[in-house]
Amino acid sequence: MGLLSRLKEKFSKKENKVDDKYVSGMAKSRENFSAKLDKLSSKYKKVNQDYFDNLEEILIEADVGVNLSFKIIESVLDEAKKQKLENPKDINELLIDTMFESYQDSGEVVQNDIRFVDNGPTVLLVVGVNGVGKTTSIAKLANRYKNQGKKVMLCAADTFRAAAVEQLTIWANRLGIEIVNGEPNADPASVCYEAARRAKQENVDLLIVDTAGRLQNKTNLMDELAKMRRVLSKEIEGAPHETFLIIDGTTGQNGVIQAKQFNEVCNITGIVITKMDGTSKGGIILAIRDQLGIPVRFIGLGEKIDDLEEFDLDQYLYGLCVAL
Repeated sequence: MGLLSRLKEKFSKKENKVDDKYVSGMAKSRENFSAKLDKLSSKYKKVNQDYFDNLEEILIEADVGVNLSFKIIESVLDEAKKQKLENPKDINELLIDTMFESYQDSGEVVQNDIRFVDNGPTVLLVVGVNGVGKTTSIAKLANRYKNQGKKVMLCAADTFRAAAVEQLTIWANRLGIEIVNGEPNADPASVCYEAARRAKQENVDLLIVDTAGRLQNKTNLMDELAKMRRVLSKEIEGAPHETFLIIDGTTGQNGVIQAKQFNEVCNITGIVITKMDGTSKGGIILAIRDQLGIPVRFIGLGEKIDDLEEFDLDQYLYGLCVAL
């Protein structure tokens, strides 16, 4: 029994119901991917080279990435020959198995949830270009951990963009949590220093630090982030303990490029994919994991404050392929 069949069996049971957010949030991607696979399968009684060429094209169009698409198809083709599989449905099952294995084998298994330190505040540094939903994602993360009983504080260190500070302040007030911000155009590291100092004084569990996203001048950004990290680590041992990169799922392969560039600047420990409900190219998650080995930790499947889910590979693949 292939993975897809096992997932269908798993999520048909009452105790293992699939999260409706994955099913509804992946609808556009499913239409682009699963429906095309289904249509392709109906055209062939037996698979041939044309079938595999079309399969490869479907993967590329889903933003799985050219190189990873080649590797997946090559693996599926080899395994199909070994098992002497000719039925398109069997090939599609094998395809989903290979996609699952590709994600699992491209990096270490990680805990999605933030790992809190035993003593002192846990510091989460959040990076990403402007317009990807960084501020909203910070608010969703703050809301998540506040609801878990954690004392959360925000740090608005994107001081060169007044709109970012203003938006984050609105969210902090709405959520009823404290925010530390500086004067317009203030040194971001000085805002981090003040936030770290107050977080310790007030026994904060989680300090979430917003940062600038000006990748067009990577040298300045690198210097700025390095200074912020030094200040945070001086005030709080081991800080920042986590660094999340926010990527807009609708940007496709640009998201992979952003991940590469930011990973050169700072040690990314996890990806938060936003706007997955607005994209038809859900394969971006596999592409990022394949090329960088960085896990997707959270996935945005809607616009509401609680529409941020821990990434679940089984539910993701089920949401992507449930129509098969």
